[in-house]
Amino acid sequence: MAARLTLGPLLFNWSADRYRDFYYRIADEAPVDRVCIGEVICSKRQPFLQECIVSVAERLERGGKQVVLSSLALPTLEREIRHDWELAGSGRIIEVNDASLIAALKGRTFHVGPFLNVYNEATVEYLARRGARLVALPPELPTSSILGIAGARGDVEIEVWAFGRIPLAISARCYHARAHKLSKDSCQFVCGNDLDGLAVETLDDRGFLAINGVQTLSYTYANLIREVADLADKGVGSFRLSPHTCDMVAVAQTFSSVLRGNLDCDEAMVRLEELRIGAPFSNGFLRGSAGADYA
Repeated sequence: MAARLTLGPLLFNWSADRYRDFYYRIADEAPVDRVCIGEVICSKRQPFLQECIVSVAERLERGGKQVVLSSLALPTLEREIRHDWELAGSGRIIEVNDASLIAALKGRTFHVGPFLNVYNEATVEYLARRGARLVALPPELPTSSILGIAGARGDVEIEVWAFGRIPLAISARCYHARAHKLSKDSCQFVCGNDLDGLAVETLDDRGFLAINGVQTLSYTYANLIREVADLADKGVGSFRLSPHTCDMVAVAQTFSSVLRGNLDCDEAMVRLEELRIGAPFSNGFLRGSAGADYA
């Protein structure tokens, strides 16, 4: 069976209308098998999505997609912990992005998101005993580690980050607010001004990082279009595409065509370059070099 495609949760702050329209199109047009939805980065954004999250989930399921609810990556407040535990009782598949939520899922199967530090086979085996059926590996792992984990995965599906800005760090402080001389408590949701993150440049005007509220990401976009077929042949079960404002249906179609052997990598790369995302591609982590490199 061909490897699956997962559309990861939106990491950025989009309006409810844009959020709903994006996922409705994904439901109808994108050749992805699984879609993760929900707020992962900042709990202050959650209320804006509540009015459409149910309709989005229903539309995705009508489109034949498996819907997964993603938890917060860094819950620190009581209300944030309570929200994640409510997710655990929703009856849907949960993607765990903070280890504290595993206790709430005792006796249930779940997925593990890329924000947990899963670096070896022993960790995968431990999570499998607790109920994990899919583990999305952190994007900084090299090929040797990925293949070692995939080769010993047992019944756990291993997922690799294949497209999109790479999550590097998350903090209790809001970099976006600070950049606009605002406090976190009075941030005015300025992160909503930067729909793919706010680019950070070096003193000589070179792209360096991107910030997204309390999150730091790569400036470059991971792009493993040349590697996914080989990784799939060696045991990787699914590949994650991270939502951005570029044409994500076209991204999904391109990756799907390569995984099914209907499109060669050179043509696929041309199609992705035509998206004009405004930042370079990278695959350095996979090759064990600087993450921002592309070989």
